[in-house]
Amino acid sequence: MVARRRKRAARDAEEGIPSPPGYSAIPIKFSEKQQASHYLYLRAHSVREGTKSTWPQKRTLFILNVPPYCTEECLSRLLSPCGPIQSVELQEKPDLAESSKEPKSKFFHPNPVLGFQVAYVVFQKPGGVLAALTLKGPLLVSTESHPVKSGVHKWISDYADSVPDPEALRLEVDSFMEAYDQKIAEEEAKAKEEEGVPDDEGWVKVTRRSRRPVLPRTEAASLRVLEREKQKRARKELLNFYAWQHRETKMEHLAQLRKKFEEDKQRIELMRAQRKFRPY
Repeated sequence: MVARRRKRAARDAEEGIPSPPGYSAIPIKFSEKQQASHYLYLRAHSVREGTKSTWPQKRTLFILNVPPYCTEECLSRLLSPCGPIQSVELQEKPDLAESSKEPKSKFFHPNPVLGFQVAYVVFQKPGGVLAALTLKGPLLVSTESHPVKSGVHKWISDYADSVPDPEALRLEVDSFMEAYDQKIAEEEAKAKEEEGVPDDEGWVKVTRRSRRPVLPRTEAASLRVLEREKQKRARKELLNFYAWQHRETKMEHLAQLRKKFEEDKQRIELMRAQRKFRPY
């Protein structure tokens, strides 16, 4: 493998293709009309000994300098002659260690990367990686049979795709909430089983449970909670709509207290004058 990489790097150097050490350079073009080539830098994915990786060894191709117009479908089509592909994933930066992968959502996803990206291409057989490292270009991203949208057409398509189907969105949200409720129920059942059971060192884990009942996850209950919060905010906003109104309310309250105090003083003086005041 190392000898093949060196041979490939030497050949690229002779042909004038820029290639970093350890990488193979493959030129690609957006279409036949484009004269200048863009280069993808490929190498077999590998990690240090003793380090776990999310991607399978010997079957994963690591690609640098992937342009924004080259999508996962484009990479899969360009590399499909090398062998059957299991998965293609674009990322902003490489994965340094094993990390948990959450399932991707069609509707809820982070902001797309606007610049260049890296790609991980997993082949079904190790021979696909070796064949990809020996590819010759230029490879065309947009062809007549597989056109790639750009410019205004791409913006219109992205906007149309950003408007979700309400029914499909509801189904995905319901599925996610069912999986989440099941996960929480399993965690609570496991915690209940372990409650009061000492560990290897004889310690017993004590957990705090809230006695407050949990609201059911229904649309009606959610609407009632939102309505109560809305009414509470409205009362607070009306009470403290202006700062000067708040100050005036305080001043009026103090004036009423002073007036009542003076009236009580006069009543006490009158009762003393009539000798009917008996405080004890």
